[in-house]
Amino acid sequence: MTGPAIDRDAAAALMEPLTDIVAKAGAAILAVDRSGMRVHGKSDGSPVTEADMAADRIIAEGLKALLPHIPALSEERTDLAARPYKDSFFLVDPLDGTKEYVAGRDEFTVNVALITHGQPLLGIIAAPALGLVWRGLVGRGSERLLVTKDGRFRTAQPIHTRRHPGPGGAWIVAVSRSHGDKRTEAFIAARPGAIRQHLGSAVKFGRIAEGGADIYPRLSPTSEWDVAAGHAVVTAAGGKITDSKGAALCFGEAREDFLVPEFIAWGDPAVAG
Repeated sequence: MTGPAIDRDAAAALMEPLTDIVAKAGAAILAVDRSGMRVHGKSDGSPVTEADMAADRIIAEGLKALLPHIPALSEERTDLAARPYKDSFFLVDPLDGTKEYVAGRDEFTVNVALITHGQPLLGIIAAPALGLVWRGLVGRGSERLLVTKDGRFRTAQPIHTRRHPGPGGAWIVAVSRSHGDKRTEAFIAARPGAIRQHLGSAVKFGRIAEGGADIYPRLSPTSEWDVAAGHAVVTAAGGKITDSKGAALCFGEAREDFLVPEFIAWGDPAVAG
């Protein structure tokens, strides 16, 4: 599937309306009564709720009204996907961290990324229950905003990744609260004294981008829509995303089930392996 390529200047003009769409989706999630909602299981065993679907509808309608000629791939509408995607397309996770959401925690996010030529160019991560939005445009920087429960956002604050403190300095590692694997554990264990921050969803990317953590490794498969927005935000904030061999990731290709085999988000590119 193809759509016209959106460059950095055109993407910059989209930042505010896209942030508004994402914030409204977050407000719709907060409006759902978690105590009485129904939870369904997908074919892969992951949960989906009415909140996922409400957010997805708002984002789909918003993107169609804003840029009807640009295709969008959403976690909740993969049956409509036509790979490979070329030029520009949107990658959407309407509710990242559904397990956290169902469990009553606040670490869930709404993720929207704009991909151009296989690389995330713009990313927005909203954590509505935390009242935060992280957003970034590669080459133009990243920001953190406060957002109200009804979806209104306030003045943006520039953010930047931090330099690793060097030899003897402890690594602050963002670690998944719900997912773990032996390869990731071995990677962290190779950094003696590492301090773990257990977090849910794409909040981990936000912490890397704002300098609150040094590294976020995920050395097991995950989905493109889980990674793309965070990829853009961290990269725009001065960081780097690679696989375990230091190679770049590519999005929208014809990989089975839209999987990213592995990734590492580095706050300081100078220490990226």
